Amino acid sequence: MNQEAKAVTVLALGFGLVGIDRFLISTMYPVIAKDLHLGYGGIGVITGALALAWGVAALFMGNVSDRIGRRRVLVGALLVFSLLIGASGLATGLASLVLVRVVMGFADGAFTPASISATLEASPAEHHGRNIGIQQMGMTLFGLGLAPLAVSALLHVLEWRLIFSIFVIPGLILAWFTARIVPPAKAISSQAGRNRLTDWKAVLSYSNIRVLTCLMLCWLTCLVTTSAFMPGYLMDRLGLGFGSMGTIMSAIGLGATAGTLTLPWLSDSIGRKPVMLLSTVGGCGMLLALNSLGANTGLLFAALFMVHFFNNALITLTVGPLCSETVPASLMATASGVVIAAGELFGGGLAPIVAGQVAERFGIARLLWLPMAAITLGFILCLRLIETRPVIARHFAGVTQ
Repeated sequence: MNQEAKAVTVLALGFGLVGIDRFLISTMYPVIAKDLHLGYGGIGVITGALALAWGVAALFMGNVSDRIGRRRVLVGALLVFSLLIGASGLATGLASLVLVRVVMGFADGAFTPASISATLEASPAEHHGRNIGIQQMGMTLFGLGLAPLAVSALLHVLEWRLIFSIFVIPGLILAWFTARIVPPAKAISSQAGRNRLTDWKAVLSYSNIRVLTCLMLCWLTCLVTTSAFMPGYLMDRLGLGFGSMGTIMSAIGLGATAGTLTLPWLSDSIGRKPVMLLSTVGGCGMLLALNSLGANTGLLFAALFMVHFFNNALITLTVGPLCSETVPASLMATASGVVIAAGELFGGGLAPIVAGQVAERFGIARLLWLPMAAITLGFILCLRLIETRPVIARHFAGVTQ
């Protein structure tokens, strides 16, 4: 296995553990809520608190990784993750669970922009879409695809509090491999006169970055709202059992995994913007279909699969190739951090809190209107993107010469 493959593999597995930490709790929410006496509003607060911490960490630590190199940030984040993930099982109420999730959000958010930039630095330009798709696929495959299935099985033999501790040792092992495989990159943003504020201003001077910050809000509104509240939607509105709910919830991860891998790879060939527009249309159409379905496990699985097939491709292209190909290499992680922060603070942080209040006041049946509105807005914003890989234009220019 060459260095490119090794780096992408270890970074994908690391992001898989980050995904497990973020979304493992979603499938357990009905059990946790009953044990800790939480309502939909409490679930929204827990989900939003982690996203807010994630966004703040991404904003600051993305810039730090541009200055001190990727490896130290990645290894440090994995160590914090590994040592603290089991603390989620010690929560005795809403306040303590929120506190633990905030700390975990800081570790997860620090890992994210550094891992994206490290993946792209290990990849030639023609493999950017493919490799960032593989790396980002780790979160969806493990966190959203396999975790719901594992939780559904483990809850039959373990108390929910013990499930979190299973991932401590894998996290420590992966931190060791990351230290061995990811190169100790030089700090590439150390020029005189540079500081965090000037770096943030520099990346925001690019129109694409400003558009991408708004787009990330849209995509994360869809992801976080559906992943946090779909278990309640399926069980409370449609009357499905826990086993059926767990099966359907796995569609989020499996669909996101397929979309994260295939559509960014396709964008290497046809360009980023066409894939973005295609995905927004597909995602909104599948949300409309999902909203009209009854308690049919197969159809619900298929619709939810396709919603996240498109939505996670949008996330991957937004934080990966479109960011990195817009700004200089010395600002790659800073740009990703700014975009991730905007999405997490507003789409990931506030959207589930709003969704929780909507569910409590107007009923869980109206849940899906929020992500539908977000994806529709995303389509309009995508029209303003400047293509960063104009492969079709180059192809036709070559034909006419």
